[in-house]
Amino acid sequence: MGFLDRLSGASLPALSGEGILLRMPRSSDFPSWAALRRESREFLRPWEPAWTTDELTREAYALRLRRYRLDARERTGYTFFLFDPDGTLLGGTTVGQIRRGVAQSCTLGYWMGERFAGRGFMTRAVETLKPFVFDVEGLHRVEAACLPSNARSIALLEKSGFTREGHLRQYLKIAGRWEDHYLYALLAEEWSRSRPSERLAAKAAR
Repeated sequence: MGFLDRLSGASLPALSGEGILLRMPRSSDFPSWAALRRESREFLRPWEPAWTTDELTREAYALRLRRYRLDARERTGYTFFLFDPDGTLLGGTTVGQIRRGVAQSCTLGYWMGERFAGRGFMTRAVETLKPFVFDVEGLHRVEAACLPSNARSIALLEKSGFTREGHLRQYLKIAGRWEDHYLYALLAEEWSRSRPSERLAAKAAR
C-alpha cells in the first residue's frame, strides 16, 4: 500500500502511496499552504474550528511547525501535508492524540483544498496511513469524528473500513458552535483481515 521513507531520524516520517506523498510540513510550504487555505476558506468553514485573526500569517505557521515537530519527536502525533506526484499541495491529515499503554489508539483528522476534493486523494491518503499507524506505530485503534451533516467525510470513512460506533453530543466547537459528531473507528485486526483481499485484488489487476 506504500512504503515508509524516514526523514531526519525516526521521528519525522514521509509516506508514499498510490500517486500521493504524505510528508511533514516544512517552512518552504508556507506560500502554497496559505494560498490553498485562503482560496478554500468558505469550503472548509462549516467543518473546522473558527479561524483566528492571524490564521494564515507566517508567524502562526511557524508556531504550528514547532508544535508538529515536537509532537513527532515525542511520538504523540504526526501532521502530514498531502501532495500529488508533481509536488502540488492538496490538503493535510493528522494522526493525533496518540495514547500508549492500555489504549494504543489515536485520532484521525484531515482537510482538503476545495479544488482537489472529491477526486479520491484523501481516500488514498487514509490507506497510506494505515500501515504507519498499525505496523510502524503499533497502535490498535484509530478514531475519527465527523459532523452528521458532512456526507463527504462519512463516505470517506465508511469506504476506508471505519465503523460508526456512536453519536457524540456537542463534541467539538466547529465554526463557533458546539456540534454533535458521529464517532467512527478502525481496529488493527480489521485492517489485518482486509489485507489478503487487497493483495489479491492488486495481483488480479496486474
